[in-house]
Amino acid sequence: MSSTTFDFSPLPEQRSEVYGPNANYNQKRCQQLAQEFFRDGVRRARERNERQKEVGKRLEDPKLQPRREQIWAHSGKLEAKYLRFLRTKEGLSNYENVKTIGKGYFGEVRLVRKRQDGKVYALKRLVKTEMISKEQLPRVRAERDALAESDSEWVVKLFTTFQDTTSLYMLMEFLPGGDLMAMLITYEIFSEDITRFYAAEIINAIEAIHKLGFIHRDIKPDNILLDRGGHIKLADFGLSKGFRKNHDSKFYQDLLQQQQQPPSLSYRPQNRNSVNIDEISLTVSNRAQINDWRRSRRVLAYSAVGTPDYIAPELLTYRGYSFEADWWSLGTIIYECLIGWPPFAAEHPHDTYRKIVNWQHSFFFPDDIQLRPNAANLIKSMVCNSDNRLGRNGAAEIKAHPFFEGVDFNGLRRIRAPFVPPLTSDVDTSFFPVEQLPQTDNLLPAADNGGAATDAATSSSTDDALTPEMFLPFLGYTFKRFEKSFV
Repeated sequence: MSSTTFDFSPLPEQRSEVYGPNANYNQKRCQQLAQEFFRDGVRRARERNERQKEVGKRLEDPKLQPRREQIWAHSGKLEAKYLRFLRTKEGLSNYENVKTIGKGYFGEVRLVRKRQDGKVYALKRLVKTEMISKEQLPRVRAERDALAESDSEWVVKLFTTFQDTTSLYMLMEFLPGGDLMAMLITYEIFSEDITRFYAAEIINAIEAIHKLGFIHRDIKPDNILLDRGGHIKLADFGLSKGFRKNHDSKFYQDLLQQQQQPPSLSYRPQNRNSVNIDEISLTVSNRAQINDWRRSRRVLAYSAVGTPDYIAPELLTYRGYSFEADWWSLGTIIYECLIGWPPFAAEHPHDTYRKIVNWQHSFFFPDDIQLRPNAANLIKSMVCNSDNRLGRNGAAEIKAHPFFEGVDFNGLRRIRAPFVPPLTSDVDTSFFPVEQLPQTDNLLPAADNGGAATDAATSSSTDDALTPEMFLPFLGYTFKRFEKSFV
């Protein structure tokens, strides 16, 4: 038997430097689009197969035999709805603005109502130019991926993400109970039982994120929201850290062919060793000073500096860190719930940074507040060196601490929460500091114009008009969550 040989021409040498910028840009664009297209296609095919298997298992149940045709017909309608769902284009014109409920350095959060069905959501907007100039692209992607992949009852639900030429948008569930910080401002100190309840729920939330491979890195009362039943959900993953290629800043530098730039100085704690500024000496006797600190607390939350009270020291010293950094933050929150203020609170953020870095000398329990031994031991086991920190081997060892004896971590949502927000409507924002936020209407179209102006603006701007910097980093950002249900 004779063998056949083939002669192939040598592979052309790839010399991207000889092509123009448009050719290189289009090559990267096509590569990214192809990767995202096939990745989404495979994921959706798997999801449809899983739904089909689930329906098949239901049809095999003898108890459901009388409803067999009904279930099969319903599953077909569900898949038709899913295909229509994929074809539906999301945009600002689909929503009408209710009010602004949150504001940060890079964008804002608005309460919106969907025009089609009247449902209420929280819409987070991020400005693309700010994301690029402040080198936040890895964090934007990590936040999107963490929320998109999470299906936990302890994490705020992301329904869809979309974008236009200037901004990124994340449509999430609206949690009307406000945040844990508002409760701390109102009640100042929690009982040990109430603290135990919220701490247990936060543990479940942090554990859910860690299982997805993300470090939150910004666990603080402001990011712990309360739903209609008063149970918590973890939100705001803008500082979260993932471990994939597109969660690394080098990925975007290579993508845009930019030279490495030093991080913005706005995000480096300044004057960590300064001792010339007076600190707050927090005790029960100077409650007026504590209240002044609390009032300024909300202002700091909207600033570029942020609120460093809960950050683990390993994040500030540029040494290696891992998932245990989030458990330090929980320890400081438990401290605040029981004592009335965070353990490293100071009048200025850079003093807080200094106290955290030197926590061995600045961490103490006030003499005039006595904690039970289990509570004090739990806090000291979490606010300590990362090598010895409780939780470094997983959430299970925190759950096993004597402070949580008797807690059913799997049944927390079946327990009535200590505080159930009394709501008057589906757009009740009484538990948000909306009076401190500018209520401008320059983001969403008014309800009476049907969004025609926005539609026209959107249709007139295409992807082809975008520069590589405004297009390539945000490829694959779009996400849609299809809510499956059965009769």
